Amino acid sequence: MSTVFLLGEKENSPNTRPIGIAVIGCGYWGMNYVRIFNELTESRVVAVCEQSPSRLKEVARRFPNVSLTTQIDDLITQSDVQGVVVCTEATSHFHVTRRLLLAGKHVLVEKPLTTTSAHAEKLMELADLRSATLMVGHTFIFNAGVRKVKEYVKQDTGRVYYLYARRTNLGPIRRDVNALWDLAPHDIAIFNYLLDAAPEWVSAVGGKVLGNSRDDVGFVSLGYPDNILGHVHVSWADPDKAREIVVVKSDRRILFNDLNGVEQVRVFEKGVSPVEEEPLNYGEFRFQIRDGDIISPRIEPAEPLKNQCRHFLECIRTGRRPLSSGVEGRDVVRVLEAINRSIECKGLQVPVEDKTDYVHANVDASKASECSLR
Repeated sequence: MSTVFLLGEKENSPNTRPIGIAVIGCGYWGMNYVRIFNELTESRVVAVCEQSPSRLKEVARRFPNVSLTTQIDDLITQSDVQGVVVCTEATSHFHVTRRLLLAGKHVLVEKPLTTTSAHAEKLMELADLRSATLMVGHTFIFNAGVRKVKEYVKQDTGRVYYLYARRTNLGPIRRDVNALWDLAPHDIAIFNYLLDAAPEWVSAVGGKVLGNSRDDVGFVSLGYPDNILGHVHVSWADPDKAREIVVVKSDRRILFNDLNGVEQVRVFEKGVSPVEEEPLNYGEFRFQIRDGDIISPRIEPAEPLKNQCRHFLECIRTGRRPLSSGVEGRDVVRVLEAINRSIECKGLQVPVEDKTDYVHANVDASKASECSLR
């Protein structure tokens, strides 16, 4: 992972010209992007592209100095637009982002980057060719609580055994992707960030419990290097809203709960590890039990999305590689493709690899036949 300039500690100098930003798609997240880039001194919102008349009307009411359009071409031809945020449906990310990169724009794309790893690779190549910033909206990487968890994960006091995550709620139900593609990218990106690694294999099952045409619940197991296991549970159909990550190490358990505003991170200094010596007899080993304090570290209050936006502006200004670049976005898409293959194979463990010929929604009959060959 690259080292980045964090999280907006310095303001723009008075002589630096604000970066012109446009936002495509102004639903819930798009409106937040408009608000934040409008608040930052380092940027100014130049234009918004949205198909819904009611959403355009809302933007006009809240941000009267922003240019409004329904055509992406209008943004492409605007010389005062340097960076563009893409908040459209996931299935349109590739085509929209490709047009922007071809026009030399810097692009921040909401997750997932694309719906195939082949498309993600093409966007990465195009961004390099045009010397443009390509960044993915893995917002939790810019969450101060998640960053604090990583501090504890990386401390040389024990090894990571496994991680698990729960991301559940009653909706909202997406029209273009299933619950795994909608919700799991957050936790996959967090796991990859905490471990500085991508998983090697996946085993997943999904269910259409709402009678939907797409899976609205999913359970995913992930195999990381050094025999570290990950598990993710996502659902659109659970009345208990949860946003939590747990890391279990040999000497401690670290909990991140995004819904707990008082104690977002808790560290339980309890753990068990084998004693590295000869067993007493056949099959009997010694274990060291640690039972210590429960710590609630102080987390500096900061809006993760604002941290992410500042980082995007800094990468445009300096040309440095984003923390959530196309590489990280592609890695997450590869995992999601493996999840699709595993679900098609009824939970079979499948490798995470560059399967660029798989699409996000379907595995054709010839590919599905691999289930019986693995």
